[in-house]
Amino acid sequence: MDERSQEFAAVNEDRYQEAFKKFEPAPEHDKAMRLALDIVEKHAKENFTPETLKKIYGMIDLAQLDPLTTTDGIWCLADRLANAEGQIPDLPTVAAVCVYPNHVRTLRQALTTEGIRIAAVTGAFPTGQTFTEVKIAETALAREDGAEEIDTVMNLGCLLEEDYEAIADELAEIKSACGDASLKVIIESGALHEPRLIQRAAILAMYSGAEFIKTSTGTTKIGASPDAVYVLCQTIKRYYELTDYRVGLKISGGVRAAEEAVAFYTIVKEVLGERWLDKTHLRFGASRLNEDLLRKLE
Repeated sequence: MDERSQEFAAVNEDRYQEAFKKFEPAPEHDKAMRLALDIVEKHAKENFTPETLKKIYGMIDLAQLDPLTTTDGIWCLADRLANAEGQIPDLPTVAAVCVYPNHVRTLRQALTTEGIRIAAVTGAFPTGQTFTEVKIAETALAREDGAEEIDTVMNLGCLLEEDYEAIADELAEIKSACGDASLKVIIESGALHEPRLIQRAAILAMYSGAEFIKTSTGTTKIGASPDAVYVLCQTIKRYYELTDYRVGLKISGGVRAAEEAVAFYTIVKEVLGERWLDKTHLRFGASRLNEDLLRKLE
């Protein structure tokens, strides 16, 4: 358990409310959407360049999370990534490939492309509704098999019940099971919808040790949205001001077109600044975005 999560997990209810009070209240949904779209309207066009598209390609966590995923499918994906090298000048590799935990070992064997990290979804993905002990065990096993990054879902039932201690304790335990792997906490912003809840989920995740906040599993009706990304950027910015620690953002759920990715990239750029515009602090979870980026670049 790292220092951030250890300090936050073992506190009384008053401490959580004190943490929330350190952040300006999130704007209402309509206002957040308006602020986000204003940024996109003013700046997205200037960011729609080959250089930015290549940069975004290098920020992709390529997801292979189909229920019908097979071992052969993992090998085929690794082959496609290897064959893509050199097709477009100066095109980086994707940042990571994200798979179910039982496929981590296969991916580690199949992946020959340098610089691509192995990510696994754990903790009863995509619902997060199971015993904490199961989540810890699944995370530890994925890490043992070679996962370098862990994407886990926050227990949103506890969030709605305002059982913040349960959330903080569970995430801190999962973080401990990650070892030196990065932890991305999925808050399912489209299901929460309400900016206040999105902000609180992000605050709990960051103080519990998350290296990334992730918008969505990609399995709900609403995935990433401009208003949610705006609220998360503002929350991450304030957390950095308070702690001097830069938490990353993973934008996931329904991001399929280059234009959508550039719009989200623009919001991050304008709210958080240039220092967040690298794969260490910004990711795009996608299964098709890479194909559209390649078409645009070609």
